[in-house]
Amino acid sequence: MIRHPLLRIFLWAPVWAALFAGGGFPLHGQSGAAFYYEQGRSFMTGEDWYSAAESFLECLRLNPAHAEGTAALGECYYELGEFDQALIWVRKARTLARGNLELATLEAFTLIALGRLDGAAVLIAEVLAREPYNKEALFAQAELDIARGRGGDAVTRYREVVRRYPDDRRVLVSLALVLGSLGDTSGALSYIERALEAHPGDYRIYYYAAYLNARAEHFPTAIRYVEQSLFYKNGYGPARALLASLRYRSGQYEEAARLADEAIVLDRNDISAWYLKGMSYIRLRRNSEAVSILSTASAIDPGDEFVRSALEETLIGSTGLEDPGRIRWAGWHFERARDFRSRNLAVEALFEYRRGLRLNPYARERREYAELLRILGYPARYLEELRFLQDQGITDPTVNDAVETYDTLLSDALFRRWSVDPVEVSRRHWKVAVFSVNSQSAFFHADAGAVASAYIKDLFAHDRNILPMNLELRQPSFSQAFRTAREAGADYFLIITTAESERDLSLRGELFVGRTGSPALTLSAFRTGADRLRNASRSMVEQLGAALPFRGELVQRRAAQGLVDKGRADGVAENTVYEIVKKGRPVIRNEGIGLSYGEDDVAGTLVISRIDEEVSSGTISRNGFFDRVEAGDEIILQTPETAPPDTGPSMADPELRALLRALR
Repeated sequence: MIRHPLLRIFLWAPVWAALFAGGGFPLHGQSGAAFYYEQGRSFMTGEDWYSAAESFLECLRLNPAHAEGTAALGECYYELGEFDQALIWVRKARTLARGNLELATLEAFTLIALGRLDGAAVLIAEVLAREPYNKEALFAQAELDIARGRGGDAVTRYREVVRRYPDDRRVLVSLALVLGSLGDTSGALSYIERALEAHPGDYRIYYYAAYLNARAEHFPTAIRYVEQSLFYKNGYGPARALLASLRYRSGQYEEAARLADEAIVLDRNDISAWYLKGMSYIRLRRNSEAVSILSTASAIDPGDEFVRSALEETLIGSTGLEDPGRIRWAGWHFERARDFRSRNLAVEALFEYRRGLRLNPYARERREYAELLRILGYPARYLEELRFLQDQGITDPTVNDAVETYDTLLSDALFRRWSVDPVEVSRRHWKVAVFSVNSQSAFFHADAGAVASAYIKDLFAHDRNILPMNLELRQPSFSQAFRTAREAGADYFLIITTAESERDLSLRGELFVGRTGSPALTLSAFRTGADRLRNASRSMVEQLGAALPFRGELVQRRAAQGLVDKGRADGVAENTVYEIVKKGRPVIRNEGIGLSYGEDDVAGTLVISRIDEEVSSGTISRNGFFDRVEAGDEIILQTPETAPPDTGPSMADPELRALLRALR
């Protein structure tokens, strides 16, 4: 036995040298870089993208020219959703490995994720010119089609790839997802079943099978598939979240809350789990606990609009006006309103004041809201708000002086000359019901359709021509939504659906005629970044407001002069010619947007000559020999149907795009 320590070291020296040379230990230079590269690849296999990125960064610190490590780091950032950073590293890798087509397609995928579609198209074309059947390039081309809203073209490309690679997991699942997004449920389920047959032990395919069956409302089947996904990979986060959402959508609210609790234990910042738990408690009518849960969630992520909207709706529906929670959360909106005002963003400030006042109608900030109305050119509304403050005892000499001043300034206003109260004569001439069908969910927020519907319904309350009907938002089916709207006498009913990724939101609204259930109009909005629910919802409301024909009422008549209950705030323009239609004669068209009435129903015309903030007047001309124009007749401006306005940078389904990215 060798006992002398120096002699043992001498004899072991060749062994240590061989280990170092082979990269067994992360020392320095090329051997250390190789160790960290292999370690990073191992982390990538386990989908531990953070650890993988850390290893590749260390690899590149030791060897900045390590081409494979540079490319792998770009892929990690892509998987983490850091697309700007991914693009930097992918382009650097391409300089180190010129002619590498895999890197070219990865750059194309990254550009698509960033919305730089033209640049991606050039790269894809270059790859396909060299290798017409390059599978990754074909995938990238299909994803580009989807990003451009051409789902049908993507289906054609995926089917071509399936023909060449009939058992490829990724293409079978991709094709199933795209078909599902296009409403081809049977096609989607047939391809996902084919993927399951070809890859019976793949936990990811079971997850996507569960997702597609949930989309088709086959909840028991979806639950069975997601449980199989968890069987093959216990603790798989997306499957756990989907199972909790499925329990919620199946009406198993206690179980959904329990699963959400398990997710919160694993990650206290899991905002989707907090949200689902809060929504489950709302459905269980445990509103005070739901408010507490959603308040915690909002503190974790103040920018999650679905959490805040659900919280505010619960407060409004279950607490009194003096509740401290309502005052607290109203204050959040008032702070944002002041911030917007300081940056001269008056429209955004107006929105926040209205949301805050909905929670706390008696807040002193109503005075700030009134001042903003005055600045925007609505003196009558300004005066109305100040008088409301006086009625509530929220007053001081400044308010009293402003009331007296504006009362004098408006003494010559049109409504004073005609001796009418504009608040009393103003009517909303379109009755619209807003619904969500079958607890429509999105990728991150269960019951997202109902939350978005409530948000849009609240915005309709500030449209002077649309009356949002006070009906149950959640409807079990289209037929029940139609019946509810028809029995309530709605002119139209709007069904809202949502699709979302971590950063993007798409809203779709299908408008139907309340009397017949026939399609009337499709609305859509896509928004990304902060305040996307607010901005997409506002776009939907603006689209519908622009699509509905102008409709008012002849309030009074004095000889050849008539007063209409709409004014500058409603878009009334001087010298515009409106038709005067006999009261009760216009009917909603059976299909599409608009009103129908006969030529004999038109009693005359009205040419606007004077416009006030909330009312207007003009000269009446009768039709025919007899004067048949009476107070109460309808004032209508029929406009030609136009295409819906541009609703955003892309109408691609963000949920579909996120799912396809996860398949790489």
